[in-house]
Amino acid sequence: MTDTDVTQESIDKLSRAYADLREQMSQVIVGQGDVIDQLLIALFSRGHCMLEGVPGLAKTLMISTLSRCLSMTFSRIQFTPDLMPADITGTDVLQQDQETGERAFHFLHGPLFHNVVLADEINRTPPKTQAALLEAMQERQVTVGQNRHTLPDPFFVLATQNPIEQ
Repeated sequence: MTDTDVTQESIDKLSRAYADLREQMSQVIVGQGDVIDQLLIALFSRGHCMLEGVPGLAKTLMISTLSRCLSMTFSRIQFTPDLMPADITGTDVLQQDQETGERAFHFLHGPLFHNVVLADEINRTPPKTQAALLEAMQERQVTVGQNRHTLPDPFFVLATQNPIEQ
C-alpha cells in the first residue's frame, strides 16, 4: 500500500467528520447550507475559498465558527487601500538584548500565521499586498526580506470580495 492509496475506512472517517462538522456549523449558521458545503470541500481538499457578497451575510461568523469547531487559530484581515504586504506577512524588527546590549533582527509574525484566515474585501487592496496573500495561499509560506517563513498546517484562507465596490 502506498501513501496515495485510499481505504474505505479513511473514506468513512472523512464522511463522518464532514457530517459532524456540517452539523456543528449549521447550529450557528442558518440557511447557508450550500455555502457551508463548498467551504468544507475547499478545506478538506487543502484549497482556499473566495466568497463574493455584500456586507452582512455572516461571512465572518461563518469562518470564525469553522475555526472554533476545528479548534484552530483564526484571524481576520480587513483589506484596505493602504494595507502593505508587511501588514499581513509580518516584519523583521530590531531588538536589543537587555543583558548583552547586542542588537539583532527578530521576525514578528503577521496575521497570516493562523490556521484559518479571513481575508476580507481583497479587491480593495494594492496588487503587491494581493501578491503577498497569493504567495501564502499557493506556497503556504511568506517571504520577508531574504527569509522564508512557513505557515501553520493546516492553512486555509477564505477571501471575500464586495461586488458593489468593483
